[in-house]
Parts: sequence; structure tokens; C-alpha cells
Amino acid sequence: MTGKTPRTVLVTGPGGAGRTTIAAATALAAARRGDRTLLLCADPAGPGAVLGTAATTAAGVEPAEVTPGLWVARVDPADYFRNEFLALQERAAAALDMLGARRLDGEELTELPGAEQFALLQALRRAAAGDWNVLVVDLPPLREALSVLALPERLRRLIGRLLPAERQAARALRPMIAQLAGVPMPAGWLYGAAARRDEELAAVQALIGSPSTTVRLVAEPGPAAADALREARDGLSLYGLRVDALVPNKVLPTDSSDAWLATLAAQQQKCLDGWSEEYGLGSAPGAGAGWQLREVRHLGRDPRGLDDLAGLEALADLGPDLGPDTGPDPDPWWVEDRREEEGLLVWSLPLPGAVKADIGLVRRGDELLLTVGPFHRIVPLAGALRRCTVSGAALTDGVLKVRFTPDPGLWPRTP
Repeated sequence: MTGKTPRTVLVTGPGGAGRTTIAAATALAAARRGDRTLLLCADPAGPGAVLGTAATTAAGVEPAEVTPGLWVARVDPADYFRNEFLALQERAAAALDMLGARRLDGEELTELPGAEQFALLQALRRAAAGDWNVLVVDLPPLREALSVLALPERLRRLIGRLLPAERQAARALRPMIAQLAGVPMPAGWLYGAAARRDEELAAVQALIGSPSTTVRLVAEPGPAAADALREARDGLSLYGLRVDALVPNKVLPTDSSDAWLATLAAQQQKCLDGWSEEYGLGSAPGAGAGWQLREVRHLGRDPRGLDDLAGLEALADLGPDLGPDTGPDPDPWWVEDRREEEGLLVWSLPLPGAVKADIGLVRRGDELLLTVGPFHRIVPLAGALRRCTVSGAALTDGVLKVRFTPDPGLWPRTP
């Protein structure tokens, strides 16, 4: 183990855009550059079809080397659910025996809905702890991928609210409290399990939020993909996810003599021009430098095998050097002190592409509930902002500016 966070590329996009192909090509390029690389596939079928028949055996849960420097593993929701259920059954053995319950065998278990997301989080945690220089993750389609990437933060908040860590410290007082309250107190193993889960989720959250982690979007140029990308940009900004590139995939040649293909190519080119203007470098106010666009030409067939993947030159570059030694990533949400000029603190949140009608803002205690389109996030307020009241908000040039007025009753008084 290196003890360092690997350079991580999270690959997602609208369904059918070729995410697995782009993820595999990106991982192969990193491996051939000399990096010890893991390709993690969320599709239970694994990436064998894309890598070629010689690599179809590399669809196991444990990493298997398919070419020098490149290992492949897949997420198995059934295996994850089975192991988790059996472990829970073992911990609750005493209660089950007291109730006369008949235990289930592993062969009887089939995963429940939602197991895929938790299995993916566990696979990410295990991969982050491995000895990898580069981790490429073939995520589910765009909307589902954003939900999964936001899940660790949400679950940690729920665990902290339902089973606060400070209550664990009062373990010795539980029998007395139970007698006084007349109700049984949660068993110690419950707090222990919550602490373990929180630690695991924290590791995944650290990987997702690391300065060495970026999202790579894959989309086939067209109206449906354009709508999906526009919506996803809100979620990416809200969750603080960094995009290193937008990969327009399956781009048709523009010099075809076939009228039908020429028409399709012209439609694609019109979409690409729009993407370059809307998302390209320097095009997004309040969002830094925008996204790199890396077109991948249509091969005339589905890519199959390492030779086809190696020919996708546009993916050889992993983007800017965002390695684990670059230091902490600056907070994209910043607080500006305007107390002297206006008596305010202003919290700025870049939300490029968002429109006023899609934004919701509610304060509850020391947290801010943010809604942008279909996406939601609950953000804890910084210490200074907790001693203020929200006095207004405005969306200007893709940046949401929330105004806070210091509360005289809570703000330290100047001598």
C-alpha cells in the first residue's frame, strides 16, 4: 500500500454513449504510460467484451491483470449483499436464537434493490486502499452515478444524527438511563457498527472529494445527450465534483459521400459546436476554465480488443496533474467578508448553467438545504455563518451569492 490517494477518473454519461469503452481506453492509456492501473467496472457483466476475448476472464470481483500494468475488477452486488447479510445475521445470532428464528444460508440470498449502489461504494473503498497509481471507474449512467457519488455524505449525516458518536461515550450510563427511562438503550454493537460504517463511508467520501479525482463525461452528440448534460452540470456543481473532460463519442466523419451519413454528421457537428460554446474552456462564467472536449471518432464498429482501445488517442491524457501530492483542493465555495462596507458576509456557490427558478434555499439550524433542479444537498454552515441570519440570495453570472447578516446577540462584540 502506498498510503496515497490514486489519480482517479470517474467515467459516466448518458446510457448507451460508450462509457465502458472510454473507461477501458483511459485505463489502458494510463497503464501503457507506466502507471499501475485498476479499471473498476460497475456493470456486473464486466468489461470483458470491450477488452476482447482474451480478457473475458477478468470479470471477477478480485483484480486480475489483463495486460502489463492494467488490472480489472467488477462490482458484484449479489456477493456484497450475501456477505453483508450473513455478517449481520451472525451479529444478531443471540436474538435470532431467542426468537427461534431459522437462519438463512448464503445460497438462499438474492440481492435486494439498492444493493448495487452500496456494493459500488464498498468496491471504491477497497480500491482506494489498494496499491494503485491510477484508478478508473466505469460508473452507471449519469443520473444514477451522481446519486451514488452523493451517497457517502448523505449516509454519514444520517448516521451522525441517528447515532451520535458522543452517545457512545456514555456507554457506562446506559443501564442506569434504561432504568430511568423505562426503555432499553441501543446495544453497544449498534454504535460499533455505526462507527465502522462511518469510517468506511469517510474513506469513500475522501476519495470522491480528493483533488486527484475528476469526472470524465461520455456522450454521443445529439439532443438527448445535450439535455442530460445540461441537467447533470447542476448536480456536478452542487456536489463539488470536478470534470476533467467531456468526451463526445462515436463522432461520424464529416467528409462522407453518403448523403444519409453526411446529414447525421452535420447534426452531430452542430451539437459539438454548441457543446464547445457552452462547456468548452473559458465558456462557463463562475466555473473556472470549463471542460476540455476530446472527440472520439466512430470506428465503424464496436471497439473490441486492446488494439482498438489503444487507437483512441484522445484519451491518452488524464488531464492536469492532479496527483495526491498537490495539496488540498481549494474550497470552490468561499465566504467574502463585507462587514465593513455592507455589514454582511457573502457565501458564493458556483452553479454554472443553473436558472433561478430551479434553485431552492432553506436554512435549518446550522445547515443549509440547497436544491438545484432535481438535485439536493444539505451543507453544514461555517462557524461564522452560524452566528448570522440569512438576509437574501441572488444568482449572478452562474454564481449563487447568499447574504448573511451577523446576529448581534451571537456575534462577538468589539471592545
